[in-house]
Amino acid sequence: MPFWRRRHDEPPTPEVDEPVDPALVDPDWEPDPADFGVLDDGTPVEPLPTTDPLLPFEPEPPSMMTIGIPAPVPLEPPPTPAWAEPVRETPPLSEADEEAALEHGLERTRGNFMTRLRTFLGTGTGEGPSWDEVEETLIAGDVGAALAIDLVERARKRHEPAGPEAAIRAELAALLVQRDLDWSPRSAVAAGPAVVLVVGVNGTGKTTTIGKLASRYTAEGRSVILAAADTFRAAAIDQLRIWADRAKVPMIAHAPGADPGAVVYDALDAAVARGADLVIADTAGRLHTRSNLMDELAKVRRIIDKRLPGAEPETLFVLDATTGQNGLAQAKAFHESVGLTGIVLTKLDSTAKGGIVFAIEDALHVPVRFVGVGEAVGDLIPFDPDAFVAALFA
Repeated sequence: MPFWRRRHDEPPTPEVDEPVDPALVDPDWEPDPADFGVLDDGTPVEPLPTTDPLLPFEPEPPSMMTIGIPAPVPLEPPPTPAWAEPVRETPPLSEADEEAALEHGLERTRGNFMTRLRTFLGTGTGEGPSWDEVEETLIAGDVGAALAIDLVERARKRHEPAGPEAAIRAELAALLVQRDLDWSPRSAVAAGPAVVLVVGVNGTGKTTTIGKLASRYTAEGRSVILAAADTFRAAAIDQLRIWADRAKVPMIAHAPGADPGAVVYDALDAAVARGADLVIADTAGRLHTRSNLMDELAKVRRIIDKRLPGAEPETLFVLDATTGQNGLAQAKAFHESVGLTGIVLTKLDSTAKGGIVFAIEDALHVPVRFVGVGEAVGDLIPFDPDAFVAALFA
């Protein structure tokens, strides 16, 4: 058989160490340094200790710079999401401080909308008003075209002795609906919590508003439970949990993608069991043009009625003041679907147009309950119509 075929066909012979005869092993033997020789300078070579185990060899890694490879650049931590950044914590504002905060929040509106309005009304110039320009200014200030035309027509017919500015101011104030300035969500069911359902479009500050409301009512001595019923938006539950921790209130949540109605139902159960007097429910942000999502919101309302018959929940719509007339169209659709009981107007300090307040109350006959004029917790303040008009014309 050829040798190359024999290599493939025959199994290799295993290598076995030959056994050592125990009689040849001297148990008292120790190494002699002379057996290992000497160095060139005559120093004897020392053997390794025979009693210590050999340590594993761990060579030192070469420096990156010595082998021509640049040192790695340390990675920067990812940026903190805007909703997770710390918020300026402030104690509840006094009534005088709230009026000052409102006046400060309307600075941009006064510097743009009201300055132009007063110019065309002839305030301080001794000239008569230019009603066409007044009308255009009101439209540009988000009052709305049809409402601006009617408002100017009524102001012209008033023949106000104090002048055209007083006439416009009186007509604007008349657009705001009557309300109880001491309003607060109250339970309509014996031994049951008050319920606030917060609705709106994503990006309007809905979840932030819930956190600020929880802080406000907790500071007033009320026990609050939050319901994380926005189960569809990424990080919505985590965002609300951060606000719950800040306000030191419990939060009821399910896994992402869960049924929002089930979350609200469990939150009501928890409120009844713990004796809490207020449940604030976050809901999924939705476009007013998506009928299936609006139907789901109506389903949540039915679940509340089933768990707490006669609860009469407050439904607050969060509106971004910078969206103007588009925000009004959103509010109308939500009002038709679930019946709004109040408006929360956020980012009022970020717009130079304050007319949306008058437009939304005139169109829906729903009161604005709160306005946001800053980032701090205390910058969400109750809306006072007289104080608002006074700050606008200050």
